[in-house]
Amino acid sequence: MPRQLFVTTALPYANAGFHIGHMMEYIQADIWVRHQRMAGNVVHFVCADDAHGAPIMIAAEKAEKTPQQFVADIAAGRKQYLDGFHIGFDNWHSTDGVENHELAQAIYRDLRSAGLIKTKTIEQFFDPQKQMFLPDRFIKGECPKCAAKEQYGDNCEVCGAVYAPTDLKDPYSALSGVTPVLRNSEHYFFQLSDPRCLAFLEQWTQEEGHLQTEVYNKIKEWLTPNEDGVRDLGDWDISRDAPYFGIEIPDAPGKYFYVWLDAPIGYLASLKNYLGKIGVDYDAFMADPATEQYHFIGKDIITFHTLFWPAMLHFSGRKTPNAIFVHGFLTVNAEKMSKSRGTGLNPLKYLELGMNPEWLRYYIAAKLNARNEDIDFNPEDFMQRVNSDLVGKFINIASRAAGFLSKRFGGQLGAISPDGAGLLDIVRAKNEELQQCYETREYGRALREIMLLADRVNEYVDQNKPWELAKKEGMEARLHDVCSVCIESFRLLALYLKPVLPTLAAQVEAFLNIPAMDWSAAAQPLGLGHAIGDYQHLMQRVDIKQLEALFEAPAQSAAPTVGAGASSLPQATHSGVATEHEQVGPKLPGGEAFAPTISIDDFAKIDLRIAKIVQCAKVEGSTKLLQLTLDVGEGVDDQGIAITRNVFSGIASSYQPEQLIGQLTVLVANLAPRKMKFGISQGMVLAASAANEKAQPGIYILNPGPGAQPGMRVR
Repeated sequence: MPRQLFVTTALPYANAGFHIGHMMEYIQADIWVRHQRMAGNVVHFVCADDAHGAPIMIAAEKAEKTPQQFVADIAAGRKQYLDGFHIGFDNWHSTDGVENHELAQAIYRDLRSAGLIKTKTIEQFFDPQKQMFLPDRFIKGECPKCAAKEQYGDNCEVCGAVYAPTDLKDPYSALSGVTPVLRNSEHYFFQLSDPRCLAFLEQWTQEEGHLQTEVYNKIKEWLTPNEDGVRDLGDWDISRDAPYFGIEIPDAPGKYFYVWLDAPIGYLASLKNYLGKIGVDYDAFMADPATEQYHFIGKDIITFHTLFWPAMLHFSGRKTPNAIFVHGFLTVNAEKMSKSRGTGLNPLKYLELGMNPEWLRYYIAAKLNARNEDIDFNPEDFMQRVNSDLVGKFINIASRAAGFLSKRFGGQLGAISPDGAGLLDIVRAKNEELQQCYETREYGRALREIMLLADRVNEYVDQNKPWELAKKEGMEARLHDVCSVCIESFRLLALYLKPVLPTLAAQVEAFLNIPAMDWSAAAQPLGLGHAIGDYQHLMQRVDIKQLEALFEAPAQSAAPTVGAGASSLPQATHSGVATEHEQVGPKLPGGEAFAPTISIDDFAKIDLRIAKIVQCAKVEGSTKLLQLTLDVGEGVDDQGIAITRNVFSGIASSYQPEQLIGQLTVLVANLAPRKMKFGISQGMVLAASAANEKAQPGIYILNPGPGAQPGMRVR
């Protein structure tokens, strides 16, 4: 009997387009789904926009739209990404859909009936400037567990700890930057600390197949009591106060579900919406013991999916997931992706440059395995793998044989001799092993095995040299034999690559005049006399110019010329490069002449702003630079995250990073960003120094007096 699968990926927050991390997750899941369908299994592959929460509400207000319209506009842009990279979701929905409202409230009522919902009055952070209670993601501060700075009010992205916003050290509002005050509010809690929940989670997380080993080792920290017998897993605050865009809690006016409660329920809601479209009873489907449920997620949201979500489902009387598949992050050139540092990879730009989406599918698949590990996109490695593996090894097999078959044998396949049959047996024998690799998400291993097979086939071609056989009299039969072996081998390799390269596989099927292949096709060789079509080149090589354009930084203004009299500013740094003036006499101020006179209009062109140094770190590979993260009063982005600037400054000889954190300084805010070896520098902090730093060492950043606030202009 075919398996019956329900598969999802993590819901993207509906405030922006997809980034390359989304595409990696979707590609991983899509490959697995395509494999299952090739095995004859029934798969319902769904996702949805995570549409609720204060960030959406605030972004919509800023855009002068309703939250619903704001989300709809974001959703309208999803198709170009999904179609562009051949992601075959059956349904794309929204957590603001009617199904999610109904299911979230029903699950809540069931949890309440199970005695696992309680209320209590809590102290909650309130922004006195914005006059609103602050959602967790709008509170930032220092992690109470590992002391990492700039962490959110619900969990630490560095150590993974989960905590209450009031546990943060030195908290501040990400909306206004002010220190929040505590006010009382009645909140609703899901009692995860209940012995029933703990017993269930201890059992569920240890059952074979539910979690990867490294994931279980991580989340058991929340379940294991410390020396005092206390677990990190406490009761979960599931309510938020109005104003809030979300789902109302039944019988609790002015209270809404915390977005992380209704977001995973969106998986079920999207499935219900889809099954309604195709005429399948949702309740019967989910009640069927044969239904299997799988989620693909990133490692940053493990807690919600491996603890909160299974407990919600189990104690509301619903089916729990068969497995949670967790992947790591995607880096670019071994750096965490960051637009400000110039290390981002824009999926739409990739497509707009005419780059083949299946190049990326192949490269990502070649890096993925069943473990929770980060993978790196290296442009040179990307080009080499695609050009060598896909074009040089795989496509090359068909291009070396198809022309001879068309010109000499009417496109028909011939008889195969024992040596060719032996090679085909080797290729065909890998079918079950490769299926198992796809089943267990060991994609990298699968592709390595496939390319080893391609190497074997190419060795066969080089040994038999069809281009030489074609020139020799009496070798027609052998030429026909060798080319037929090549085409059948090519078909098998295309079958094995089909979950990863579905469009290329479809082109191969059309070229070979065969129906769509599933895994059983390995045992169904093309017969004697089968006619193939005319060969047309199936894939181009990656062009270095495309890669250069993909990672090309935005146009930068020319760096200002620096020399005697070049600047009216104090001796300053930009991107870690100090402006040095010649010393023209010991009696001159600071050891250098004043710059030529300028007008007030000239000075007005320079936008000087007060900036707060919220983070500072040494730069690996440099003895001169410090990397500053600056708050310039630019507010928050659509996700409610405080907007900061990245600046490299050559002041490491005078300061340790911890000396600068929290200080105010002055930034040249309208200086063109500059791309450096270490990333993008987005401005210039002002610092004073003597003209001859060897004779008079020391660099001193400018500090405004008390009362100055980030964003204020220096006039």
